[in-house]
Amino acid sequence: MELSKDQEAKFKKLGINSLLELALSVPSSYEDYRINSTLVPGKPQVIDATIESVYRAPNSLQITFFAHNFGHTIQGVIFKPKPYMMHAFSVGSREFFYGLVDCKMGHCSMSMPKKITQTGKIFSKYRSNLRNDVMNRFTEELLTKENLLQEGLKENIADEILRLHFPDELPQKELSDDNLHALKYLELFTYLSQLTKKRRYFQTQITKESDYKPWAKQLPFELTPEQIGAIEDIKNDFSKDVAARRMVVGDVGSGKTMVILASAYMMMPYKSILMAPTTILANQLYEEAQKFLDVKSVLVTNKTKKVDLSEYDFIIGTHALLYRELPEAGVVMVDEQHRFGTAQRNMLEKLVSYGEKKPHYLQFSATPIPRTQAMIESAHIDVSLITSTPYKKDIDSKVIHKSDFKELLEHIKSEIAQNNQVLLVYPLVEQSEVLEYQSIDEARSYWEKNFENVYVTHGKDKEKEQVLLDFREDGSILIATTVVEVGISLPRLTTVVIVGAERLGLSTLHQLRGRVSRTGLKGYCYLYTNQKESKRLEEFVKTTNGFDIANLDLRYRKSGDLLKGTNQSGSQFKYFDFALDEKIVSEVKNDLLI
Repeated sequence: MELSKDQEAKFKKLGINSLLELALSVPSSYEDYRINSTLVPGKPQVIDATIESVYRAPNSLQITFFAHNFGHTIQGVIFKPKPYMMHAFSVGSREFFYGLVDCKMGHCSMSMPKKITQTGKIFSKYRSNLRNDVMNRFTEELLTKENLLQEGLKENIADEILRLHFPDELPQKELSDDNLHALKYLELFTYLSQLTKKRRYFQTQITKESDYKPWAKQLPFELTPEQIGAIEDIKNDFSKDVAARRMVVGDVGSGKTMVILASAYMMMPYKSILMAPTTILANQLYEEAQKFLDVKSVLVTNKTKKVDLSEYDFIIGTHALLYRELPEAGVVMVDEQHRFGTAQRNMLEKLVSYGEKKPHYLQFSATPIPRTQAMIESAHIDVSLITSTPYKKDIDSKVIHKSDFKELLEHIKSEIAQNNQVLLVYPLVEQSEVLEYQSIDEARSYWEKNFENVYVTHGKDKEKEQVLLDFREDGSILIATTVVEVGISLPRLTTVVIVGAERLGLSTLHQLRGRVSRTGLKGYCYLYTNQKESKRLEEFVKTTNGFDIANLDLRYRKSGDLLKGTNQSGSQFKYFDFALDEKIVSEVKNDLLI
């Protein structure tokens, strides 16, 4: 739809870019300017009145009206009147006034009467940067059924939205189910329309038909149906002449590594590049590639000597890859991609792109996302979910308090005696006056005095990767912040204790719980809290699937702008609810043909 310069200026002032966004700027309230012949006390209404007298009191203006439509005298009161108001009320003139009418013992009064010129309809009141009369004219001009249908909206949604802007009857204070459904639909329709426009398609450098089955047959275990589903998706991506853009989301321990290795296998004889956020993770992935993949692999970190990478088929590394000369690759993969900056991800893609052609691009994440988010994300990137794990973890989860400390100590001693390891997660590194929990600095002396082989690390620790490696080999207890949430595999770790657990999101708690029992040992997760009761933690304890946890997390907190990242606060959606509105996502995607 073409906008005039004046209309564009108004859009700018309102901070919006489209007609659909204007449609979403629904009125905050309404004023009924229709003239009635019956007076309804306690309700704002219009009077068609002649001014009989005006009296100026010290702090108010007293006006006597004769309301012709009610055949009744009404006393008007304006508190702290401005000088110009004196001219608005001249004795003998007949005008229309609007205000709240109250009656006591046959005497009726109207507080703060407002002179109006237009009557006969319901006027919408908007909270916006435009004056209300200007905003009313602007919406009347642009929000027509024809325009909304032209934007792609369905007729029933367009009708419902128009009823909100231009009602025939005074709407209820609360939005009706139909109102709410239309607003949720419109909000998501607007968002997904923008997302699909953002998706860009590039020709790929390499298109190939591949088969992963010969490789899968040689594995010492069977792939799960969901692993196979994700691999099939990628196989299908590789066969197209459009560069893949796919996100593979799997729970902790769901076997994403096998999907990564299958992708590298299917891309042969062309090269694959994989970037991981830490040296530890890159090393683990390299070890897995050595074990399960018969291709020439190389590990690139800051400490790796410069070698000619074009000799290798599978190049695995940290962000150190960004500073090497990389050969042309058929697929670029990024693990835990949210831990890299956008600039770093773009740099990697640019390094391996040739002219207009791009490599296939796969990103992997161990942070399960709500199903609704996955459905929304798929408007601009393809999504594969791995919701099950190859084997069932046996982890007991429990909420504990101060009174359980003695029992906890016995458990820790017993686990260490069996050569198992324990992780203690504290909320802060240094003491805080605000927080009622000990910090690492305050707690470490107790553990170091009473136990041997205690290791300590946190986010700001430059040596954290080395500490984790040393702990893996020789440690009994690791004291840390949530820095261990993603990353190193600790085969002997059986117990995690999370101090001040109520302060963390459920997804973070689940990531921490996922660090234990990686090799099938019996695991324990203790959530320590000073709160007498926490329904949220109790529900977490009963839930083991990461995708169910992600949905639980939504129910207990504002969705945040989930598409920008999971740490955002405040939702960009005012009406749409990630936790409840999966059906609406399906409806909108169906209508948009995505």
